[in-house]
Amino acid sequence: MNAHRPEVGDRFRRFRDRLTANDSGPSAAADTGPLDLTSQQRRTAEPPGRRGGRRGGGRRGGGEELRVPEAEFTSYYGRPILKAPVWKWDIAAYLFTGGLAAGSSLLAAGGQFTGRPALRRAGRVTALAAVSASAVFLIRDLGRPARFHHMLRVAKPTSPMSMGTWILTAYGPAAGVAAIAEVAGRLPRHGPLGLAGRALPPLGHAAGLLAAGTAPALATYTGVLLADTAVPSWHEAYPELPVIFAGSALASGAGVGLLAAPSAQAGPARRMAVAGAALELYGTHRVETRLGLLSEPYRQGRPGRLLRASRMLTVGGVAGALLGRRSRAVSALSGAALLAASVATRFGIFYGGVASARDPRYTVVPQRARADARRTGMDLPADRAAPPAV
Repeated sequence: MNAHRPEVGDRFRRFRDRLTANDSGPSAAADTGPLDLTSQQRRTAEPPGRRGGRRGGGRRGGGEELRVPEAEFTSYYGRPILKAPVWKWDIAAYLFTGGLAAGSSLLAAGGQFTGRPALRRAGRVTALAAVSASAVFLIRDLGRPARFHHMLRVAKPTSPMSMGTWILTAYGPAAGVAAIAEVAGRLPRHGPLGLAGRALPPLGHAAGLLAAGTAPALATYTGVLLADTAVPSWHEAYPELPVIFAGSALASGAGVGLLAAPSAQAGPARRMAVAGAALELYGTHRVETRLGLLSEPYRQGRPGRLLRASRMLTVGGVAGALLGRRSRAVSALSGAALLAASVATRFGIFYGGVASARDPRYTVVPQRARADARRTGMDLPADRAAPPAV
């Protein structure tokens, strides 16, 4: 054996040392033994994870290493985590017409108690028209009228949908009788029609009071219904949605009174406008500021534009109702503004919830915050939807 040839063990150790020293430069450049590797051979023999002195590929120009990419809130195959509501615009319209019917019945009761026949008549007729439109929108969404009938086979107090069906069933006939009683004065005074004309006014008063007594439940149950779903921005706003819908119902009923009744008889409508605007503005401000990340859908895009328009129309309608009480034209414009504000509020709340269900971020981030709070045994922070640090 040639004494100048290195032993096999020495060759292996030198080969191992060269492989592990590649990141710090050529440490054995002076060694010219038979196992010296060329640069191409070293790149071939080097493990892929160690090429370029870091994991995952080469360096950027200037030697800057890549960081872990920012977290993106996506789901499998790019689909939302929650199934967005399949409801369309007709359900948003149903929310408005239900509130309009409730507010109109309360307006009619105010006119009945204070001896204002024009206000009473406008409220009763509008209530019947609005609840009829609500039935059309609801049946359109259900697909078949029989489905509404099937829901009456059971009364479930824990189900807002079941309770809403019974509320509509009690409210609709009462509102209809109260509106029909308004034609009693046009019936003949003699014969069967005369008898009906004499019986309708007291019957209409009783039906109008029944409709007004059911109106608060009709105005607010839709807010409870939305909050009872898994849609993030609806579910988290469960304290505010009934308040918003109650205020919107009062404001829309006041709009009917300002539009239809003479200025001298519109006093109850003005008071309703102030009360409804206060509730509506307070509730919308809360959902836009209290929910942290889940308030974003109510401030951005189409829902944000609708709610901002509603706020301006509500303020303008109340101001016109109070300052222009002697002007019939100003009162009518104020009433139209309040009705438009109610429409914008209902559609803004509806589309805000739909937007929150379509973005997985509004589902994932609040769930992580709640899980972290449970693990630490502490209450949720003020901004419950603050994303975790990456």
